[in-house]
Amino acid sequence: MSIDLATSSTPNIEQRLQEIPAEPGVYFMRDASDRILYIGKSKKLRSRVRSYFRDRSHHTPRIAMMVRQVAEIEFIVTDSEAEALALEANLIKQHQPHFNVLLKDDKKYPYILITWSEDYPRILMTRNRRIGKGKDKYYGPYTDAHLLRNVLYTIKRTFPLRQRPQPLFKDRPCLNFDLGRCPGVCQNLIAPLDYRQTVEKVAMIFQGRSGELLDTLTAQMSKAAEHLDFEQAGLLRDRIANLTALNAEQKVSLPNDTVSRDAIALAADRANACVQLFQIRAGKLVGRLGFTAQVQSLAEDLAAQPSDEELGAILQRVLEEHYQNADPVEIPLEILVQHPLPDGEILASYLSDRKGRKVTLIAPQRQVKAELIEMVEKNAIHELTRLQRQTERNVSSLSDLAEILSLPELPRRIEGFDISHIQGSNAVASQVVFIDGIPAKQHYRHYKIQNPEITIGHSDDYASHAEIARRRFRKYAGGVHTDDADFPDVVMIDGGKGQLSAVMNVLEDMDLADKMCIVSLAKQREEIFLPGESLPLPTDAEQAGVQLLRRVRDESHRFAITFHRQQRAVKQTRSYLDDIAGLGSHRQKQLLAHFHSIDYIRAASVADLSKAPGIGLHTAQEIYSYFHPQ
Repeated sequence: MSIDLATSSTPNIEQRLQEIPAEPGVYFMRDASDRILYIGKSKKLRSRVRSYFRDRSHHTPRIAMMVRQVAEIEFIVTDSEAEALALEANLIKQHQPHFNVLLKDDKKYPYILITWSEDYPRILMTRNRRIGKGKDKYYGPYTDAHLLRNVLYTIKRTFPLRQRPQPLFKDRPCLNFDLGRCPGVCQNLIAPLDYRQTVEKVAMIFQGRSGELLDTLTAQMSKAAEHLDFEQAGLLRDRIANLTALNAEQKVSLPNDTVSRDAIALAADRANACVQLFQIRAGKLVGRLGFTAQVQSLAEDLAAQPSDEELGAILQRVLEEHYQNADPVEIPLEILVQHPLPDGEILASYLSDRKGRKVTLIAPQRQVKAELIEMVEKNAIHELTRLQRQTERNVSSLSDLAEILSLPELPRRIEGFDISHIQGSNAVASQVVFIDGIPAKQHYRHYKIQNPEITIGHSDDYASHAEIARRRFRKYAGGVHTDDADFPDVVMIDGGKGQLSAVMNVLEDMDLADKMCIVSLAKQREEIFLPGESLPLPTDAEQAGVQLLRRVRDESHRFAITFHRQQRAVKQTRSYLDDIAGLGSHRQKQLLAHFHSIDYIRAASVADLSKAPGIGLHTAQEIYSYFHPQ
């Protein structure tokens, strides 16, 4: 890919428009503050960018608002339209421009992750798409988590796969091996190549290729029967029966039994769009994926509904992101769309290049295909209705909380803090964040209490809360940068008047006491205390606003206890190793990374211990002697 990046700054937009070439590529719209407003792609950069500044009367409210702010235009020239599409998607993820359609990082939809980067790949259900490595592959998202768990359960009972994240024993496999559910991965009783072939068969299920897998297993069963290997044939027969039952639960018959296609539709209000993508393989509905997009910025008038053109842009963004993460075999030859896509030709060209065959995008208007789109749209409407109800409940809770605390407007960001320890030992703190009434786990944070006076047998929750408040808000001392997006509207302290007073003393010293609302929530009667007040607020424990604070409190408590248990386990493990001569902190980490637990280290021989990184024969003998003094 040859890249030409225009970086010279000029106040004259007309001059910049003359410099843009008529080649495929990606363009950036920037405002006077050099902030990226919009990132787009085109097979002809010059004509696409100039269209924004010609007849502005035909612009949608979103485009008109954006064009008024444009002060600079940059572009990147690529060799092909497909490269422009891929580059645009990556840049949108990186910069998150305000006027682009942005998919929400919605944690409620689970994915299947297959860790192909490992010698023995694992199959995991996860809601976090950032835990995988380069070669790992995600499948999904899936809207029905319960069904997905049932699918995984059936798969692990059908195929011999590793059942545990860590081995149960050091020198022998567990009971799953004896039951035939695991091929003995922990003891390397199966070659990595053979195990990967089994996982590849499982991956076919999540690629919508269950039919191919059933055909393969049927052929293998027949071959085994011909060779009189009836035990293997019976095993394959059982796998086929389980998969057939699984598919019977998942599939809905459609009129044409030979077509493989995807159908995508959405339902939108002025704030959100819920997108549904149905995967049809050989005439059967084998998967349903769900996406959520924010559309608040699509219209200047919040009462207006997005136009068909704007809805098409959302569909295009979803399809681009979905197929970028899909294997070529997962891309169907036909994709039905509810609305015409603004850059459908580029997407079709990109998908055809990846598939190796022509991929067609169709916006059907009649007969069977249009009826299929209607069915997908109905499901999207149900998802939007569910999201609207959830939003209404959150708004109701936030409104009630704002009334309880006499806030001038609804609180957007609520932070909760809690302390966890056992009589002062391993004292830690948690910070949880709720945005618009919903947990925002990407903003959660742990703290280790650093106060040297807090030791085993001596705890001080007041001092611990004061320390955490100082560390959390020190960058805002003096009232600077309190308009940042990560500055809270409400801070909830888990405790009573004493904990609240300790935090207020710190915030007053930092000139922040009047910049946010600080409250404490006492556990015994769910009472809310405000600074300087001797009596709690007159509230009902079942009020929506009080229940919201309770959810924040319970989440901060859970998060603190989880971290405390982790720290306690690490300290207990380290306490054994600290007593061994010649074993410093770095070698302890290497030893634990190699053996995973103290039990394995205790059971290891001198020869096994010496194989760990950084552990020589002399140190191995010291470790062995410590655990075997006789």
